[in-house]
Amino acid sequence: MRHLRTRTLLSLAGAGLLTTFAALPAQADPETCASLWMSRNEIYKAQGYCFRTRRAIAAFGNAGCQYDNIEDLPLSGNDHREIASILRRERALGCPR
Repeated sequence: MRHLRTRTLLSLAGAGLLTTFAALPAQADPETCASLWMSRNEIYKAQGYCFRTRRAIAAFGNAGCQYDNIEDLPLSGNDHREIASILRRERALGCPR
């Protein structure tokens, strides 16, 4: 039985079907997407961003916020790199925006 399964997989590989499965996008993991969202927005909050969405306001509030535009935040180079990394991971997972 094992030999038959190996032969079937080799046939699929030869037909290019296994690479098709490997190319499918990752499924969004709601728990991981939520933690990435939280991490990204914690950086924004620490720099004084004034959130607009109900979700973000509920999670972080707007007390003490100073900046209405993310582009105006005084982010460090490390902040920019971390946010870019988080956004890449969110996109790769197919997280909702």
